Order: sequence, then structure tokens, then C-alpha cells
Amino acid sequence: MISALLGAVKTSEYQLFKLRVLDVIPVSKDAAHIYVGMGCLLLALILFRAPLRSYRALIPGVIAALAMEVFDLRDDLVSVGHFRWGASLKDVVNTNLLPAALVTVARLGLIRK
Repeated sequence: MISALLGAVKTSEYQLFKLRVLDVIPVSKDAAHIYVGMGCLLLALILFRAPLRSYRALIPGVIAALAMEVFDLRDDLVSVGHFRWGASLKDVVNTNLLPAALVTVARLGLIRK
């Protein structure tokens, strides 16, 4: 799969890395964003010892999503000649929606210890 894409378009090292990861872990790109967001939330809860109800626990996921999209936007400009803002927004939402929903539910007191 990767070799077929390599011949068609000049691909950055970042895009090659993502393709390799998705080749090993058989999930869609959208699912990968969801997993990254949940992983960032779990890491924040563990490393920062932040409670689930703290919006601070969302910061690593937002930073990761924005960093990934900076690289994607750069690669879009090189490969297709323009930014694909809709795709980037979708990726940021996919990465952060579920963690934000969990934190909000916890803040509302609907999740208890």
C-alpha cells in the first residue's frame, strides 16, 4: 500500500510515518485521531495527576491535534497547492471531541468515583 502511494505523490516523512503506522495498526485515519485524543487524555490524567473533571487534562490533546494539523496543512500546500481547512477541522474535532465530552460529563457530576 505504501509503495503505491510513494510513486504517485511526493510524500513528506511525516506522511510516510502516518502511513506506516496505519499499515501496522489496521484502523481508519479518523479512528486513529480518536485513539490519539484518548491517549493524550489518559496520559494527562496520569502524568499531571489531573482529575477527570479538569479541563487542564484536555491541553495535551489540543496541542497534539494542532501540531499534527500544522504538518498536514504544510503537506497539503506542497502536494495539492492549497490548505484543506475542512479536513484539518475534522481531524481536530475527531481528536478532541470524546475527551472533551468525558471531561464535561465528569464536571457535571454524572461520572462518580
